[in-house]
Amino acid sequence: MNLAIFASLIGMASAFAPVNQVSQSSTALAAKSQALPFLPKPANLDGYYGDVGFDPLGISDYVPMDYLREAEIKHGRICMLAWTGWVAVDTGMRVVPVPTGWEDLDAKTAHDVLTTSAGGGGPNGPLGQLFVWLSVAEMVSWISLSQMLQGSGRAPGDFGFGVNFLSKDPVKAEEMKLKELKNGRLAMLAFSGVVTQSILSENSFPYF
Repeated sequence: MNLAIFASLIGMASAFAPVNQVSQSSTALAAKSQALPFLPKPANLDGYYGDVGFDPLGISDYVPMDYLREAEIKHGRICMLAWTGWVAVDTGMRVVPVPTGWEDLDAKTAHDVLTTSAGGGGPNGPLGQLFVWLSVAEMVSWISLSQMLQGSGRAPGDFGFGVNFLSKDPVKAEEMKLKELKNGRLAMLAFSGVVTQSILSENSFPYF
């Protein structure tokens, strides 16, 4: 009887004991995002170069990281070319011979002329053809993307171009990949900025 009473008292006391301190401590010491210190570090970003813990919407919890990294690298590369092309046109650079009616075009006015006007050949003009060929390239690239997501082993963004320029030292090769990624991120912001400033100011380079 005494043993039963003692056991019941122990049970009652445990009901009022503090919550598991180990669990609380683990939560309190959970890694925080480097980019957003008030948010926890996204776990799915671990192991990817350029990771600063920036995923405030938690997209990596729902979309495969290899797909997200492929998209980031692709958009970065496109914007590096796009910014260069936009500014090159606005500084007067042209590929000769310049077709009739294109002489005075700048980057912001070229779109309408090359897609809708007689000077650009209407909907079948250069930009229409460019759209078709880029669509074909995008469809073809989806094959390699799909294979990557199924475990082909291809690294995101790796299409075999320029690999000979990478250092044989894995550390230096990783540094070059990180530089490309950072320049791509900057280019995405830069291209958004140059288009916005060009339209709002209605000026050509340097857009003020």
